[in-house]
Order: sequence, then C-alpha cells, then structure tokens
Amino acid sequence: MNKLTKTIIGFALLAILFIFSCQRKSEIKDTITEGKATVYVDESILPIVEDEVAVFEAEYNAKLHLVSKSENEIINALVKDTAKIAILTRELSDKELKVFESKKITPRINPFATDAVAFIKNKTTNDSLIALQDIIDFMKGKNIPNIKGIVFDNANSSTVRYISRIAGVEILNQENIFSLKTNEEVIKYVAENKGMIGVIGMNWIFQPPLDLQEEVDKLNILGVKDVNKTEYVFPSQDNLASGKYPLARHLYIINCQGYAGLGMGLKSFLTSERGQRIILKSGLVPEQVPGRKVVIRNTITKDKIIKNE
Repeated sequence: MNKLTKTIIGFALLAILFIFSCQRKSEIKDTITEGKATVYVDESILPIVEDEVAVFEAEYNAKLHLVSKSENEIINALVKDTAKIAILTRELSDKELKVFESKKITPRINPFATDAVAFIKNKTTNDSLIALQDIIDFMKGKNIPNIKGIVFDNANSSTVRYISRIAGVEILNQENIFSLKTNEEVIKYVAENKGMIGVIGMNWIFQPPLDLQEEVDKLNILGVKDVNKTEYVFPSQDNLASGKYPLARHLYIINCQGYAGLGMGLKSFLTSERGQRIILKSGLVPEQVPGRKVVIRNTITKDKIIKNE
C-alpha cells in the first residue's frame, strides 16, 4: 500500500467519523440543562409537576412538553419507547423491568415526594369523615347509607389501581361506581352532586387551577379511618410525613433516555434543595426535608434598630 492510498483511506475514515458524529448530535436534541424534551405525567399529580417544570424552565434554557395521561397509558408509552421520561405514583413492576432489560435499557427511577389519594364530598352533606372499610364494602356491593356513589378519575388511572388493590376487587363502570376522564372532572361532578364520593390525587385540592377554585370551595376533604383502626386522619402534610394517613403514595421520576439529557436534569432538579422546597410549599411531603440556614450576627447595624418612640 503506497503513501497516497494510505492518505486517501485516512481521509475516508475521518469523513465517516465526522458524519457519524453529526448524526449522533442530531439524534440527541437535549442536554442536562438545555434543549427540548417530552415528559409524560400521571394526570392525578399534574399540578405539582407543572409547578416544578415552570421553575426548571425559568432557571435553564430548556423546554419540557408535559403530556398528561392515565397511569396505564404512560406505562404502555414507556414500554413502546414512545415515552422516555415519565412521572408516576409507583415504580415499575418486575414484569415491566424485564421488558426494558430485553431491550438493553436500564430505567433510572428516583422518588422525590409523597402524595396521597384523597376522598372528597359535597359540603352540603356536612360529612367530613369516612371509614375505609365502608368504601371497600360499598365497592363489594354492600349498601352503605352515607355513600350514594363513588366516582374515579379514569378507568386506567393510578387512583383506580390503588383503591382496587386495597379493596381486592376490580373497579368497573357499574351502577353507583364509575369513572370520568380527569381529576378536574371528578371535582366538578362531586361539587354539583350531593352524596357522591370522589377519589382524586390530593395535589388537585391543595393546588387547584384558578378556574377550578370555585368548585373546590364546595367540597370537603374527608378524614379516613383505616381498617381495624379507630382514629380518623385527614390527608394533611403532617399526617403524610408521620405516616398516619393510610392512603399515602410516593412520586417517582422514571428516565429511560439512556444519555445525559433533560431527564437527568429534571431528576436532579426535583431532588435538589430548590425542587424539594417547591414540594414542601405545595403541601406534599418532600423526599428529603430542605434544611434551614440560620444566620447569627454579633452586631446589629443601625438600619436594623427599631427605636421606641
């Protein structure tokens, strides 16, 4: 092989590497803090995710498109590679993880907050308490005097899965037990229908959209008595943090991007002190309680002295 041939081959290899590099860069449209990405979000926890993303976008040169779906729809999107970043109220099951393993994908799953499933009722009934056993018995077909009906957000939602697991029965659209499409629809329906119990994500009550506040004001959040317990517990931040409220659940960000993109950046932000403070302010419980800085001064400047007149 002469010198000219070697030179030509060398240039050809460099050209191939350059083209491959350009193609790779065109495939990756985002970094940890820049670019665009789509995030699938469990509809029952949309308000808190919107708050977090608004601050994240203001802080970095990033644009996250939120797609609000039911839990089952998001899982299917992840499995089919339609979704790469998702925020759910549960981890992936062993069966789901095996699907990713077969594709040589390792999802990164991180908890960042504690939320809760809440029961709501129209204020005109003057009810503010409910026994979880009564909910279970009603779902099994028993007549419970203080329950006219139960309405869920979506047949494929995380709240339906959660309550179905507790009750040990499958929830289907039937007389007095049915689902709508969103938490917002549940709130509006219960606000206008006396005696109905709505099942929603707690965050929708703590941080409702402004156009939903009027309906929220018509509702009572019910204190829940767990099975075989005597105390009724409301879904407050303190009760979630102490583990007293029986229907608490963790929130997780699931990242299947496989590279250092906005999925990793959003995860880092959610679990950072700033992201955790947003969780704390929302009424939910952060995975790690943010610290408080106390500044002690030995002297006080004149402009800080308040004189007694």
